[in-house]
Amino acid sequence: MAASGLKKIRLNLARTKDHPTGSARHGYEFLAPLDAEGRIDAEAWKKVREKCRVRRFWGGEEEDIGHLVHRPGGSWAFRYDITGDEDDEAGYRFGAHPFVVGEYVSIKDEDGDLNTFTVVTVVEV
Repeated sequence: MAASGLKKIRLNLARTKDHPTGSARHGYEFLAPLDAEGRIDAEAWKKVREKCRVRRFWGGEEEDIGHLVHRPGGSWAFRYDITGDEDDEAGYRFGAHPFVVGEYVSIKDEDGDLNTFTVVTVVEV
């Protein structure tokens, strides 16, 4: 693992009704410390939380920049609005899922829709 302990993870939208082959123009890139199995390391995250940034890209929309946050109860989410006016985007079972190329993860967006993404890259920072 790199000295920072961080990995840059890219998630692309998996197949949907609107995108039958998935979409590399819709997804997320974020930094997180991963353990040996590729799962987010909560203890390491506490030490580097300010570096755990996320970039949401969604077709022609303006990109959102925020943070990976560990919420009460142990769930993970992407938070774009530090003041708390905007809803978080919650990772579905992010603590249990390995972030390994080819795996699928789900994220509930601010509208409450659950979308599935493919892990396309995991690189050391």
